[in-house]
Amino acid sequence: MDLARAIGVAASGLKAQAGRMRVIAENLANADSAAAAPGGDPYRRKVPTMTSEFDRELDARVVALGRVERDRSDFRVRHEPGNPMADASGNVRLPNVDPLIEQMDMREAQRSYEANLNMVGSARRMIARTLDILRA
Repeated sequence: MDLARAIGVAASGLKAQAGRMRVIAENLANADSAAAAPGGDPYRRKVPTMTSEFDRELDARVVALGRVERDRSDFRVRHEPGNPMADASGNVRLPNVDPLIEQMDMREAQRSYEANLNMVGSARRMIARTLDILRA
């Protein structure tokens, strides 16, 4: 695989992981949000997916951010009879977002982003070194 192709594949990984981090950040921002109306549904966690695509220009398979799906798990329920968003029994439905899970997902996405960034840096250094050898 030539270095330009390697950089292109790593760049696709950077873009996909950046999109993944955006979705995770949205989940974290809405972890404690309430429904817009009493008895309504609160924010539902979003789950990013990755897809593999063939890039004809690079002549290589690359990764891309796929569909962002909704997590269908149950909402958290907290008993707060005085809350204006509570139902008739005094329960408030909260988003199905677990901040600990989101933080772990964010850390994993950051590490993947860094790995792709290191790949781009390594390829650039190899290209620079090759040019230095050719100049000598």
